[in-house]
Amino acid sequence: MPGILGAAVGQAMTTNDKPDPVESGPPRPDGASLTAHLPLPHLRLFEQLKQRNVFRVAALYLVVCWLILEPVHVVFHMLDVPIWADRLVIMIMAVGFPAAVIFAWVFEITPEGLKATADVPHGQSIRPHTGRRLDRAIIGVLAVALAYFVVDKFWISAHVQTAATTASKDLTAATDTGAQRAANFNPPAHSIAVLPFINLSGDQTQEYFSDGLTEELLNSLAEVNGLQVAARTSAFSFKGTDNDIGTIARKLNVASILEGSVRRSEHKVRVTAQLINAVTGFHLWSKTYDRDLGDVLALQTEIANAVADALKITLLGNEAAKIELGGTHNPEAFDAYLRGARIIGNHDVSTWISANEHFTEALRLDPSYAVAYASRSLSESGYAAEDAGGAEIRENFSKARDDAEHALKLTPDLADAHLAMAQYLDLGALDVAGAQREYRRAIELAPGNVTVLATSGRFAALIGDSSGVDAARRAVVLDPLNPVTHQRLSAALYNARQFSDAVAAGQDALALNPSYEQALAWVGLAKISLHDLQGAQTNCEAAPNHWLSQMCLAIVYDKLGRRADAEAQLKKMKDVNGDDAAFQYAQVYAQWGDRNAALGWLETALKVRDPGLLGLKSEVLLDPVRDEPRFQAVQRAMKFPE
Repeated sequence: MPGILGAAVGQAMTTNDKPDPVESGPPRPDGASLTAHLPLPHLRLFEQLKQRNVFRVAALYLVVCWLILEPVHVVFHMLDVPIWADRLVIMIMAVGFPAAVIFAWVFEITPEGLKATADVPHGQSIRPHTGRRLDRAIIGVLAVALAYFVVDKFWISAHVQTAATTASKDLTAATDTGAQRAANFNPPAHSIAVLPFINLSGDQTQEYFSDGLTEELLNSLAEVNGLQVAARTSAFSFKGTDNDIGTIARKLNVASILEGSVRRSEHKVRVTAQLINAVTGFHLWSKTYDRDLGDVLALQTEIANAVADALKITLLGNEAAKIELGGTHNPEAFDAYLRGARIIGNHDVSTWISANEHFTEALRLDPSYAVAYASRSLSESGYAAEDAGGAEIRENFSKARDDAEHALKLTPDLADAHLAMAQYLDLGALDVAGAQREYRRAIELAPGNVTVLATSGRFAALIGDSSGVDAARRAVVLDPLNPVTHQRLSAALYNARQFSDAVAAGQDALALNPSYEQALAWVGLAKISLHDLQGAQTNCEAAPNHWLSQMCLAIVYDKLGRRADAEAQLKKMKDVNGDDAAFQYAQVYAQWGDRNAALGWLETALKVRDPGLLGLKSEVLLDPVRDEPRFQAVQRAMKFPE
């Protein structure tokens, strides 16, 4: 069209020797003809695009789209709008872009547009007024975009930082300045807590899914080289509270916080994550991920990579591979696994059984799901050691062994599989050397896994390995708000004969959970060795139904001259546990001074494979019979490593 118009005008002027009245305009100052300024074909495409304001329109369109997408994303997220709606908005904008560009081109070459060109100096836009209006529009939109950026990145973040400073004020002197408070908070640079992601599915029954996905992501981050990750129990203790980021970070002693939300539909999941510098309050990184449910494994790796990059930490290739090790791409199997994982930590008969049922369903759906085999094995061993009785003990330990072997066969480098085998060898088979080997391998594969650290630390301390206390202390650092890690440290210190420290660690556990029976009992036992019999009595009487407290009271009452009460406590234990608590009976008789009965029960403990025998080398209560040949024979039979 431009070429035809230009040729027609040129022909008319040649024939008539004067311009057509319709096409003419005021005389041009340079005497050049109109044809020199029309968009003839020989002009470069770039010049034509520039003269027709196509570049201006394109830039304006893109900036406006960006400004629209930001609030639309927030509003859609708040209203729980389906994921496809976001995609539809983007598709409409994408389709609109070429339409806007074409309109800009066509608008400038209409007959009305051509009439206006006579007064346009050479090299300027065909529509100078349109160009100026577009320039002003672009400047205005960019100003709005800049204002939005400043508000989002500085005002909001500064507001969060101010809130964190205000909350931490109660923890410091009233005269401290904000800068002084920040200086006093000096967590490890590469430390992070993953807070429970918010369930935005609109269905409270989906809470297990958002919690489970958060825990899986937390475990993935724990694989990152050089990154200290707060454990699940401590991080999840803030769920449903109104604690600000600064307060949470101080309680967990971490430099960064990862939080977000999960919205699940039938076949899709949307995860929004944001990483916050807990010291400054500024956002370091944020992103929204839309994935098929079967892609959750890859999603964990992707988010872990993004967090590591934001924190300038290297996620090594082998660690990236470990994140997806032993997992599943079957959405239904993953769902069943999350349901079991959510309740396995409750440690009572009903939840052990229920958790196993969910793991079994996960394995039915995906027989190659190694993580589910390992989890079921750990559950079976836990049930056998803590709540089962009689034939159920051997039966569940046998199942635990089979599941651990399956997990190792499927995924030899899965830390959870080695932990499962270690726990079976530790509690079920009394294979000390084998358990030690498997615990060490689990630590090599997952040095930041709190469960591995705490469990292996307990075992190492029992067999007299000094590394056990170090592992238990490391677990407390990673899981400071979990009473269980403090209690296990208390037990490790007790077995290391650091009784004052054992009392202090037990009291830390009780500060978090005053009714924690096992912690009460361990503190009581430590006080016996510190000759604080009244204190031991107080602690153990606070948990009268726990077998460890009953053993403690049987010893304390005897030392206080209350032999009848002591015998009543021992009878209570025997009535409930039969021969399964043979090792504890030996401890009581050793403290009563009945050496023959103590040795007899130790031999019974060896016969029934009582897990208590793991503490044979370290248990202070057995010191009265330690030099006896029968005691030493039992110890040799245990085959403790040198």
